[in-house]
Amino acid sequence: MKYLKLPEQLQRRLTFYLAMEEHAAQLLKRDDSIDELFFTWRVKPTVIFGRNQLIDSEVNVKYCQENGIDYYRRKSGGGCVYADMDNLMLSYITRSDDVTTTFSHYTHSIVEMLKGLGLNASDNSRNDVMVDDRKVSGNAFYHLPGVSIVHGTMLYDTCMENMLQAITPSATKLDSKGVKSVQSHITTLNQYLTPMTIEEFQEHVLNTLCDGSIELDTDDVTAIEEIERGYLTPEFILGNNPRCNMERSGRIEGVGEFRIHLELNRNIIRHINIAGDFFLLGDIDAITSRLQGIAFTHEDITSALLDLDISTIIMNLSNRQLVKLLL
Repeated sequence: MKYLKLPEQLQRRLTFYLAMEEHAAQLLKRDDSIDELFFTWRVKPTVIFGRNQLIDSEVNVKYCQENGIDYYRRKSGGGCVYADMDNLMLSYITRSDDVTTTFSHYTHSIVEMLKGLGLNASDNSRNDVMVDDRKVSGNAFYHLPGVSIVHGTMLYDTCMENMLQAITPSATKLDSKGVKSVQSHITTLNQYLTPMTIEEFQEHVLNTLCDGSIELDTDDVTAIEEIERGYLTPEFILGNNPRCNMERSGRIEGVGEFRIHLELNRNIIRHINIAGDFFLLGDIDAITSRLQGIAFTHEDITSALLDLDISTIIMNLSNRQLVKLLL
């Protein structure tokens, strides 16, 4: 795996690094001799929320604005996270169409890297890397044609007050984990690795996971900045307010949290929006397009989804679970 280096070490927005992942995917497509790319990054205080999440439900926008915290949407699924300069961000880009296997391979590599430091590390069934059964890294992924991208946090240290105030996790999510506060199920690496600095830890990550580097040039940076423009538009950051006269919400273990907005007219589904912190393996429109225009009944919904395997679109979700959640 090759480490992707920028020509200049400048302080950049989080969106630049998301765009850099897409540029890295293009590099893989153009060069058959490279199969995997990896890079690390750090940013000023920023909240990043998932592709399918509603900003008003996940981000304390007022607190962020009052405290100089940026907030951006990413193209991967999963939940809302907080990052700052004491938090190392990781990006892994590989030539693969098998997102599930890629994700498992990546989290296993991170676990083994942490074990190399003598830590009691493990990964859970969804997206977290743990140390002593407490979360130290949350990860998300998405797929581009021929390429899979995994990115995540690594909590070396962080401003806990900002983390708690800037993100607004639902009571459902907290209750399902059996915790009374965010602090009870996360940990930071500096509690285990002192006196190792975050810079020294970053060096350990690169030495363990990578076997060489590729340096980008100024033309690459210009191309990345062009991709970044799409992440900075209000339409992408804020998303579309869902049309709704009925809402369904719930959390499915091993899948994620859901908030479904339905617009019904004479018991016909005129519009449906499926939001949440689940992981997408395919295009969610393949689900919603089948449900629009049908009667809001068990029989019609089940029939509309009959020849569609929902688990190939939303990770670990069955057709039966979705129908139950809707009704």
